[in-house]
Amino acid sequence: MEKKDYYMILGVARDASPDEIKKAYRQAALRYHPDRNPGDKAAEERFKDAAQAYSVLADPDKRSLYDRFGAEGLRGADAGGFPGFDSTIFSDFEDILGNFFGFSFGDLFGGGAGRRRPAAQRGRDLAVEIALSLEEVAHGTEKQIQVARAEICPACRGGKAAPGTRPSRCPQCQGRGQVRSQQGFFVLSRTCPRCAGRGEVIASPCPDCRGTGTQRQKRTLTIRIPAGVDDGTRLRLQGEGEAGDREDLQGDLYVITRVRTHPFFERTEQNLTCRIEIAFSQAALGIEVEIPTLEGNEILKIPAGTQPGEVIRLKGKGLRDLDGRRKGDLFVKVDVRVPDRLTKEQKALLRQLAETRGETLDGLETGPAQKARNAFH
Repeated sequence: MEKKDYYMILGVARDASPDEIKKAYRQAALRYHPDRNPGDKAAEERFKDAAQAYSVLADPDKRSLYDRFGAEGLRGADAGGFPGFDSTIFSDFEDILGNFFGFSFGDLFGGGAGRRRPAAQRGRDLAVEIALSLEEVAHGTEKQIQVARAEICPACRGGKAAPGTRPSRCPQCQGRGQVRSQQGFFVLSRTCPRCAGRGEVIASPCPDCRGTGTQRQKRTLTIRIPAGVDDGTRLRLQGEGEAGDREDLQGDLYVITRVRTHPFFERTEQNLTCRIEIAFSQAALGIEVEIPTLEGNEILKIPAGTQPGEVIRLKGKGLRDLDGRRKGDLFVKVDVRVPDRLTKEQKALLRQLAETRGETLDGLETGPAQKARNAFH
């Protein structure tokens, strides 16, 4: 097979680009794949030839040797397999080489030597929601929460075997964690189905955890909620999630804050907004009113001539941000209340006020607005 022309096998010119070589190999692999040609030895040989040709022509260094010296220049390039073969260059063809066989591509071509154990697994992260009032957000608080989680079994300490016993070597994979099989041209390696890749089996599972290594427990945790959290803030408690394969691999617990709607204040980030109502005489003459804040009552001075909808800012009376470096403001929107029922005496006083101000209450207005309309016509 070494004397065959690799370019001819893939049907490409000697100056073909890497993309053209890749495309040609994909077409050949699909056409001659053993799963598409069961029992066809000629197709299997062509499939092998295409794989060998691609392993050389897809590697710039090997292709250069092949172009200068032919297949002889590649002799001894690899210690195992056929000359010039490098399985890593086939990583773009998992859909062809892996899925037809029912194995992942990483398990093809022998997939590595020696015992391969699965990495120790970290425990699952957990999440809980906690409801907060705006007052609690303003000052920070401590809360107790209950968490149901998997914890390391105290009897077997996560080993899964009954106390006084030990796991034994898996008889199917002989402790390697993988089993191999020959599939035509390839040597396939996959995780041992009996021991799930651990290389060990447990003959006597722990009776307390039934061989799982964990037990489900309910725990009450006290957590500190810092001032300034927002609705949806995620607080991470490291190592308070579920147990992993080792004590140092416990997952994390995420506390998600939910801030309840406040009856008086509205929140925009760290700023607060509220509304107060005063009489129109108070708006005209000015007044001091006592209003609530999240830090206690505050005297608010409303200046004379305040207009309906006017906003007064109280600096630093909002919420503190999470890092504690600044505070938001409180914005007070003033609504002016107009009385809908007046006594005769009150009406007379208002008419007297209107007359002193030159304001017309009966008939058409003859003031500036009327003059503007007359000028327009």
